[in-house]
Amino acid sequence: MADRYPRWVSSSTTTDQRRVALLTLGCARNEVDSEELAGRLAGDGWQVTTEADDPSGADVVLVNTCGFVASAKQESIDTVLAAAEGGAKVVAAGCLAERYGRELAGSLPEAAAVLSFDDYPQISARLQQVADGTAIEAHTPTDRRRLLPLTPVARRDAGLAVPGHAEVTVDDATPAHLRPVLRRRLDSGPVAPLKLASGCDRRCSFCAIPTFRGAFVSRPPDELLAEAAWLAGQGVRELMLVSENSTSYGKDLGDPRALETLLPALAAVDGIVRVRVSYLQPAELRPGLVEAIATTPGVAPYFDLSFQHASEPVLRRMRRFGSTARFLSLLDDIRALAPEAGARSNVIVGFPGETRADVAELVRFLEAARLDAIGVFGYSDEDGTEAAGMDGKVPAATVKRRYGKLLGLADELGAQRAVERVGSTVQVLVEHVDAGTAEGRAAHQAPEVDGSTTLDGGDAELHVGDLVEAKVTSSDGVDLVAVPVGVTSAAPR
Repeated sequence: MADRYPRWVSSSTTTDQRRVALLTLGCARNEVDSEELAGRLAGDGWQVTTEADDPSGADVVLVNTCGFVASAKQESIDTVLAAAEGGAKVVAAGCLAERYGRELAGSLPEAAAVLSFDDYPQISARLQQVADGTAIEAHTPTDRRRLLPLTPVARRDAGLAVPGHAEVTVDDATPAHLRPVLRRRLDSGPVAPLKLASGCDRRCSFCAIPTFRGAFVSRPPDELLAEAAWLAGQGVRELMLVSENSTSYGKDLGDPRALETLLPALAAVDGIVRVRVSYLQPAELRPGLVEAIATTPGVAPYFDLSFQHASEPVLRRMRRFGSTARFLSLLDDIRALAPEAGARSNVIVGFPGETRADVAELVRFLEAARLDAIGVFGYSDEDGTEAAGMDGKVPAATVKRRYGKLLGLADELGAQRAVERVGSTVQVLVEHVDAGTAEGRAAHQAPEVDGSTTLDGGDAELHVGDLVEAKVTSSDGVDLVAVPVGVTSAAPR
């Protein structure tokens, strides 16, 4: 049992153990934050559960909220209310809580407390206060980009918490592989996110994330390698590298090419069979990084490219760079190195000032790009962003109509790209096995967003965590069906 926990976790518990239900909303970055919170709480004697259907038996329910878009905010609020209706003492943490603080606490009295990221190092004490009925004053939000200094060590010394950066006191002489990992897995699957960095230095006019996540702060490579080795020891086979902008990794450490060096080192970690990079900013995607992702053994040739639009006038108002020609040229460069590379993106329609000609240009780009998956978002104002104050707002009905048109196109184009993969050979990491049928993801399919591959037939008995070579025989939307050819790397039995 002890090997399920980070090395630093104390084994001391009581027969009357405190219990916390930890519910996570939002992106993979939030998942890592939750696992770090779970590590802290388990180390201080709390029993941690993720049972969302019946959290009423917990002393405290901790909701790690999302504050990205209106629908995510509402889901976070609904989750807090649902938990409170069951009679539990509910604590809101995460992005929504950080972003609105005192305002959220005032409008959501059902929450026993609203916590900031700066409460994370003392999370056990904060939850004990809630369990004891002690009131906790909510914070007044501030623009976290102004919290200096920026380096992880300096921020730690200044007492400032950086989400995704564990504040653990160790001797600087301690070898990296012996340093503690402040994390407890909440999922037993063979894939786990590994957070490269926290925050973002870009100033996209539609995005509020930098104001509540702060400026970009990279995690040191030795810390990442130690955590990767720990995850491999927990049965993880694929690492999904996440951040607000992975192409910025290392620039605050004095090495803007640090990711090119880190990728082969992560791929070489014993037990890891695939490393996947997420959240790439096209304007920062250097040729060397393209080559590293496309050609490094053990790294998925997968490009999660944040295009957002293709019309130059819209991109400039978004404070972003690029064009249809530049984006297609980038995709050509990628496919010259790895013809079967996966590529996906998200786009926003209805941005202030967007015209029918801008939409037509976006359609022209998407039809030429041959992306495996396309996420479509309808624009809505976000508090505190530059775009919220822009003129030329597109009527809501028009945004809804354009969203529907682009969503239908995205589904059609994704299905077409899947058809193109029929007859090809893919490497599938098995994630589920049921009644002899295995399901997993090929290198071009990221968790939850890009479809999956069903392995049908074949002679080998497959297990969760196996990396299987398979030939694609058919497709259904973005999903594939493939016949196993052989097991490239068997999961430890």
